[in-house]
Amino acid sequence: MQYSNILVKLSGEALAGDKSLGFDNEIISGVIKQLTTLVNDGFLVSVVIGGGNFWRGRTSGDMDRTTADQIGMLATVMNALYVSDFTKTYNVQSVVMTPFPVGTMTEVFNKDKAIDYLKSGKIVFFAGGTGHPYFSTDSGAALKGCEIGADVLLFAKNIDGVYDSDPRTNKDAIKFEKISCETILEKDLKPVDLSCVVLCKDNKLPIIVFDLNAENGIIKVANGENIGTKIIV
Repeated sequence: MQYSNILVKLSGEALAGDKSLGFDNEIISGVIKQLTTLVNDGFLVSVVIGGGNFWRGRTSGDMDRTTADQIGMLATVMNALYVSDFTKTYNVQSVVMTPFPVGTMTEVFNKDKAIDYLKSGKIVFFAGGTGHPYFSTDSGAALKGCEIGADVLLFAKNIDGVYDSDPRTNKDAIKFEKISCETILEKDLKPVDLSCVVLCKDNKLPIIVFDLNAENGIIKVANGENIGTKIIV
């Protein structure tokens, strides 16, 4: 086992599959099956989910950015509540924690409680981003990863790694097996938000970007298999 405490960042768009909006239950079930397998194998597993299958604040047009980002935070709460419910199917408990109160539906984040939940074999979903506008869920994942002492951030995306250009528009794009935070910042590559890269660099928290649709990809990456791209800190 290369890692023991992992934080998985899932994009909302990836969970929607071909639908673009809402949820693809087959994809979600596949993700949860992998996460619960890791829990049963002794990993500490936490999750951050984006809100892009419902709302992306940065693409909200002329709306006030603060309001748009607040809507995005609530979208991530809906996603976490929905996806966390799937853990019951595999007899693993889960908890949704947010940086702000959401009635009785979530718990307000507390670092020590979160770590206790993880050590007791629960999957912890961190929703609501950082709780502040102008910060993405990528940054929220990096922040939570640092706070709970994660060994690695696993970014499960709709692309199989980090490229020097967009492979969807450039057939000659080159994929990196490994790349440093400094190179990402210098080349402005943005496989994840740059504020996330800076925070991980400063706190020595490695990132691995890989394809969510790769068979057992989360399990393979958590166990140290060389798929995707490792962002070295």
